[in-house]
Amino acid sequence: MFEMFFTTYLSSTIRFLFLLAPFFVVSMFLALTRGLPAAEKESIIRRACISALVLGLILFFAGPLLFSAIGITLNSFRIGAGSLLFLTAISLVTSGTRNHATGLPDEDRDDIAVVPLAIPVMIGPATIGAILVYGAELNTVPAVAGGLLGLVSGLFILAVLLRLSGHLENVLGRTGLNILSKISGLILSAMAAEIVMTGIAGFMAST
Repeated sequence: MFEMFFTTYLSSTIRFLFLLAPFFVVSMFLALTRGLPAAEKESIIRRACISALVLGLILFFAGPLLFSAIGITLNSFRIGAGSLLFLTAISLVTSGTRNHATGLPDEDRDDIAVVPLAIPVMIGPATIGAILVYGAELNTVPAVAGGLLGLVSGLFILAVLLRLSGHLENVLGRTGLNILSKISGLILSAMAAEIVMTGIAGFMAST
């Protein structure tokens, strides 16, 4: 039981961390908060991560109910969500940005913590689909507990990176952050391919 929990926790932490595209989020955070005082940045990080966590927890448990309500199978949703995630990965690899979140730093908003930072920069359409799939795949108590803790840990690591964003920019520069975004996009594309292929294999086995 503990082995299943620990294995699920480690894999879920890595999955959720890459789903959040941390270096892209850091780049967007730097652009959106440039010139703001440190205390306000801290507040934005805290509210954005809490908002992303609440949405992530809802999505984590909503998968089976949603699939049942609209009459689709998990395998069908795997194919759709994986395809959408693959498009996001391509966007990260080619331009270092998510395809649904370009141009957001130019928007003038009074509060950027929830929109656009938490949604859609942290949790966009592809991430929503992937969380729904991963949550629905876990069907034992140790696995669910490991998955939940993995989601929390992924967001915690992201929060730490956001707090260190200024130092990361000084050390890596914008080019370095962009390169890391591209590398995370490559890993995300492999995750997307796995989701799609699992969905196709499951769909073919059920027919």
